[in-house]
Amino acid sequence: MTASELQQIQELQRAGGPDFKDDALVVRRKFEEVLASLPVDPALTFETRTFNGIEGIWAEGPAADSPVILYLHGGAYVVGTAHGYSSLSGGLAQASDAALFSPEYRLAPEHRFPAAIDDALDAYRGLLDSGYPAERILVAGDSAGGGLAAALLVAIRGNDLPQPAAAWLLSPWADLTLSGETVESNAEKDLLLDKEGLLKTAAYYLGGQDPTHPLASPVFADLSGLAPLMITVGSSEILLDDAFRLAKRAAAAETSVRLEVGPQLFHDFPLFGFMLSEGREALSAAGDFFRSQLISAEQSLNV
Repeated sequence: MTASELQQIQELQRAGGPDFKDDALVVRRKFEEVLASLPVDPALTFETRTFNGIEGIWAEGPAADSPVILYLHGGAYVVGTAHGYSSLSGGLAQASDAALFSPEYRLAPEHRFPAAIDDALDAYRGLLDSGYPAERILVAGDSAGGGLAAALLVAIRGNDLPQPAAAWLLSPWADLTLSGETVESNAEKDLLLDKEGLLKTAAYYLGGQDPTHPLASPVFADLSGLAPLMITVGSSEILLDDAFRLAKRAAAAETSVRLEVGPQLFHDFPLFGFMLSEGREALSAAGDFFRSQLISAEQSLNV
């Protein structure tokens, strides 16, 4: 990342990063305007689809039998839309040679925990019921959506459903107590997130419920028996320790996990892949990971 690239991105973050200390409806409008300015590859075509009652955006894969990514967008459980994050989710689908379904899961404060995880699980069931075998489904998410993706794997196991082929977690917010060491140590480096704002959105989402609930904060969950994980995070973000602890806990539970830390990079940095080579490389690495895990899942069926 060049100094010029970093300066441009920092200016974008300062100008358009969500101030979660503001009213939720105001933050939503401002943030969606910023997301709308991110370029989407014109080769991507999106349509609205519904799986098991959950509406979202759909993009076809390159082949009729392409795997499908269930992508859970970020936004601290309060802001963001599937369409707003389509530059990121669509880029991942292209890098993975996969179709894409990104659900418009319900947001807080109107819909509190466990609404988001319920919607994610219903969407996964919908893909299964529509004929997509679990070994051809991939799960991904960024920020709150990354934590939600990890929680979804736990919920899938808890409901005796088959695990997907793999999951990619980008800058996951996996601890709603915000007790990670880097919440404090990286506070001056992270231009996008701050503890006060995230505590406010966590309160919106939880509505007084236990922040250590494993489906709200998967760093406190039993992570055994889950799909293989790849976790990508920037070294300068306050949620770095969430990624560290999630990876450590998964490894201790004998769940396959790969952790990629981008030196001097920030929260959700692949979102800026249109102007940042490291962002494009991270999406390419996630696509390679997904393809390798799809092969492994298929081979395991033939043993």
